[in-house]
Amino acid sequence: MSTPVAGSAHVLHVLRAERIKLTTLRSLWITPLLALLLTAGVTTAIGAAIGGKDHSITDDPSVGVFYGLNFGQAALACFGILLIGQEFNTRMINVSLTAVPRRNRLYGAKLALGALVGLAVGAVGTAGAFAGYAATAPGVWDGPALLRSAVAGVLYQALLVVLCLGATALLGNLTAAMGLLVPTVFLLSPLLGGVPGIRRVVQFLPDRAGQYALRYADDPQVAYGHWTGLLIMALWTALAAYGGLRALRRIGAK
Repeated sequence: MSTPVAGSAHVLHVLRAERIKLTTLRSLWITPLLALLLTAGVTTAIGAAIGGKDHSITDDPSVGVFYGLNFGQAALACFGILLIGQEFNTRMINVSLTAVPRRNRLYGAKLALGALVGLAVGAVGTAGAFAGYAATAPGVWDGPALLRSAVAGVLYQALLVVLCLGATALLGNLTAAMGLLVPTVFLLSPLLGGVPGIRRVVQFLPDRAGQYALRYADDPQVAYGHWTGLLIMALWTALAAYGGLRALRRIGAK
């Protein structure tokens, strides 16, 4: 039987327990690895295939650099969902809350682990995407836009994991989260972003706003700047994380 964990000294124990879940559950460690491979691999393949032919890619190198992220982010979203969603669907969340009665501590450990993995995948994936695209479709690789795009690429992926984790905790159901978040990030949001009448609203969705920070060029149809786009995504992420905490606090409450 699990015994409650108490005291500030046990914060590291909670983090360690979450890390053990990550490394022992195959679905948890495969999804960020898949995200990494897709982000860097698809970009390299696309650069080799059409990098010198498609001017929409060569005119703004960031489009080519982060082409693979369009696929990798779906796996990364799944990772954020699975970090807590599996425990809801198997009812193991009650066992976790028995072992760690302080919901803030348990939830904070999950958020911290998700953010760290997102940063790691973002850093390695972004570096791999830049290297792969530079090798296959050389372009303009200097100036402040490159640094901003690279930093935003790392932060975007960490924010996406935390956003999906928080939204899953808010929904309290893995299936609902998968059915809502993955299609929105992977399919619905990009498609609606191309519809002129709806684009003004869609550009404020978290993934659309965050991805604008990745771009080198300015878009006159976007109502904010590149860094502001990342800030908009961060605000969505903070709201999702807070909503997830409020929902988690209600579990077992009388």
